[in-house]
Amino acid sequence: MSARNPVFDEQRSCFIAMATVLVGVGVVMVHSASITSRPSEFEAVYLSRHLTFLAIGVAAAFCASLIPARIWIRVAPALFLVSLALLIVVLLPGVGTRVNGSQRWLRYQGFSVQPSELAKVALPLICSRLIVRRRQQMRRWMSGIIPLLLPAIVTLPLIVAEPDLGTAAFLAIGYAMTLYIGGWPIRNFVLSGLLIAPAAWLVALRPYQMARITGFLQAWNDMNQAPWQIRQSLYSLGAGGLGGSGIGRGWQKLSFLPEANTDFVFSVVGEELGLAGTLTIVCLWIAVFVTGMLVLSRLPRCSFKYIAGVSLLAQLVLQAAVNVAVVTAMVPTKGLPHPLLSYGGSNLVTTLLTLGIILSLSQRSFSTPLLADNPARLDDQS
Repeated sequence: MSARNPVFDEQRSCFIAMATVLVGVGVVMVHSASITSRPSEFEAVYLSRHLTFLAIGVAAAFCASLIPARIWIRVAPALFLVSLALLIVVLLPGVGTRVNGSQRWLRYQGFSVQPSELAKVALPLICSRLIVRRRQQMRRWMSGIIPLLLPAIVTLPLIVAEPDLGTAAFLAIGYAMTLYIGGWPIRNFVLSGLLIAPAAWLVALRPYQMARITGFLQAWNDMNQAPWQIRQSLYSLGAGGLGGSGIGRGWQKLSFLPEANTDFVFSVVGEELGLAGTLTIVCLWIAVFVTGMLVLSRLPRCSFKYIAGVSLLAQLVLQAAVNVAVVTAMVPTKGLPHPLLSYGGSNLVTTLLTLGIILSLSQRSFSTPLLADNPARLDDQS
């Protein structure tokens, strides 16, 4: 039996505690943000559904944390193929559900699944596996670029076709972070950027995407010309002041602020808990990142465990940062919910699953060292 490290156990406990606090805040804010100007039973429905998905997510996280890392490297291809299949199925006419012009959901008996959320887990895992298994070829021009980019090349166009450019761009950034953490040469980033940039620019030229960009710029030039969602978000944050109006006492969510309990729940936090509440949320995410890095820091830098764990952690914190940037008009509007705070089944379950995988990947034996780059024992050491 391997010896336990008390410092490591304490760091893991802190990591779990910070995430648990965010989950608790999320439950409170989902219930508060779901209140409308005409109270009805739907407010309780939002909370009950959120708690149901929370229970599923916690169970998934617990099970994932018990799975050895060598299993994750083995199932990464299967998980990627399942994610890819769901992204194809959701685009089939009559199968995927179209909402506000976007076909992103699979719905059955009141429950919905967003396949792009699963891709947030599948892409970093498959990319980490490819990096570890193809480390000797990474510095070659063709064999070091195309095979490593292939999962992103086949996945991202499907998400763009939904259309969901915001999630596609986020996943592209997350994939690039995984490659960088894995030691992909900078020249490969430059060459890939030169090849992909023209296609990305053509996608961004769609009218509704350009409207988001111009609306973002107008928010800083003339607030009266800014999009309604951005204006109401900033009004909510400003109305909260330093201490906020109190839980449940916010006014902007009462049919003024769109998507109050999903993408813009951070604005409700700002109005009801004030600057103190929003800064607390930011500090909690910083603590999640720091404690997560600490529990992963003992792993070999070239191992699957480290690359996948750090990538998933960085992607999770990045999503929270992007959501905060959107509601504060620092970046154009994107449809990215706030992890652990926003209402939504797929996002909540996927986020908790991600935390469980990070805990799984952080485990290692303290009695015997790992040989980081031995391909013959790759599945055993991960």
